Amino acid sequence: MSVQIFLQAKVVGTEEFLLSPSAGCAHESDPGSETLLAGRSRWVSLLSEVLPRALLAELGLARVLLGSSGGGQFLVVLPSEAKPQVDSFLEAASREIQQLSGGHLRLVCAVTENLGDWSVVRRRLSDAMERRRGAPLSDPPTTPFEPFATSPASDPNEYFRGDLALDIQMAQTVGWSPETPGRALAGKGKYTWPLGSGPTPDGIAIARHAATADDGATAAGLATLASRAQGRRAWGVLRGDVDNLGIRLRRTQTIEEYVQLSVMYKQFFAGELELICSLPDYWRKVSVLYSGGDDFAVYGAWDALIPLAREVQRLFHRFSEENLKDFPGPEGKTITMAVAMARDSSSTLASVYEQAGRMLGLAKATDKDCIFVLGHTLEWRQLAAASDLRETMLRMAGELDSPRRFLVDLTAFYRKAAAASRLGAAGRHFEKPWQVQRHLNRALGDTRDKELQRLRTHLTNEILAKGVTHTKLRPGGQVALEWARLLAEV
Repeated sequence: MSVQIFLQAKVVGTEEFLLSPSAGCAHESDPGSETLLAGRSRWVSLLSEVLPRALLAELGLARVLLGSSGGGQFLVVLPSEAKPQVDSFLEAASREIQQLSGGHLRLVCAVTENLGDWSVVRRRLSDAMERRRGAPLSDPPTTPFEPFATSPASDPNEYFRGDLALDIQMAQTVGWSPETPGRALAGKGKYTWPLGSGPTPDGIAIARHAATADDGATAAGLATLASRAQGRRAWGVLRGDVDNLGIRLRRTQTIEEYVQLSVMYKQFFAGELELICSLPDYWRKVSVLYSGGDDFAVYGAWDALIPLAREVQRLFHRFSEENLKDFPGPEGKTITMAVAMARDSSSTLASVYEQAGRMLGLAKATDKDCIFVLGHTLEWRQLAAASDLRETMLRMAGELDSPRRFLVDLTAFYRKAAAASRLGAAGRHFEKPWQVQRHLNRALGDTRDKELQRLRTHLTNEILAKGVTHTKLRPGGQVALEWARLLAEV
């Protein structure tokens, strides 16, 4: 009787690959650098979808044996007698993956028998995976200090810029061939699978939305996206990641539950992200960099990224309420994001993407279910309040003869408060909240307009939070002010 085995594989080294100088991303300033990074990130996303399907097809096995795929990893069930063919397949794929990535990516695999409860099987897979990741020289090629026997048949950068960034964008299918075992092929190959954003019986779900240039035929570059922003002409990157999804998956009791959760998260990001980015407010302003099993990245006009983040969080909250209500604990039910803006025209997509990653790590270290935006970490409800406060500031500024002067005065007030905070422990506390009113009176002058007076009172109440003994600045106030200044291009 044949014994079944579980094969789990992960693509590791993704961040290093995307940002490495050898990958052509970190210090490139040419206009096509964003195309190269987009192609590379798409390749990494497709690897964990194409490889397990190609493996099953090469072995002549049913598609149902594919447990989960996407997000840089996959899990399949195989007969034990196919182990030699599996090893040969994975070694060939791993070798080309290392060649194309300049040695930055590794395909790490773990195998164990389908014996015992899923919790036991999962633990054995996890332990085996950790051993393999901790011993990189144990992976093929077995002579790591020798050069590769063959070089890629073509320039890897051309493959990423052409096949992955351009051809895949409009392709109906994605394929694989044994001649190029580490590549995902646009619309061709020995085996092909449907490509889309929604769930299909044998298809691959991936978000591919890209804002088009003015000609309507090509993808918009960074300069074009920046020109479409309101206020300051700038672009940025939004990155998001589900909080503690690994803990949630480790708590699953059966393989069916594990697969169901993995597929559910992947389809959420692939489907909902594609849908949101296609809405009128975003379709010409943002492009998807990648969507994974529990994370995503989008770049585009800076003013579209913050409301886009709020919309993704709103839908994810609804998704978790509907699908995870029977699971105890907050793990996997919240999402944290970060927005990074390009400083000037010389900024590259890779550098801002890396900056957004650092900010995301900072937000997760500070709290969960939050966003790092415009220099501060806010809870989602605080970001909503900051959005309302921004509207109040812009409305007040629009009623004045010198709207920019009003925002400048508010900025000076916050800078004074920040300077005071460096002088003592009670830096952000004010025993005399009338100081805020004084700054607003200076900005508004001796106004008798009842509407402005009402807005001034509302703004004061929103800026200040009253405690038992002190009054302090609300955390979203400075975000709201910076948001308003950028929209007004102050």
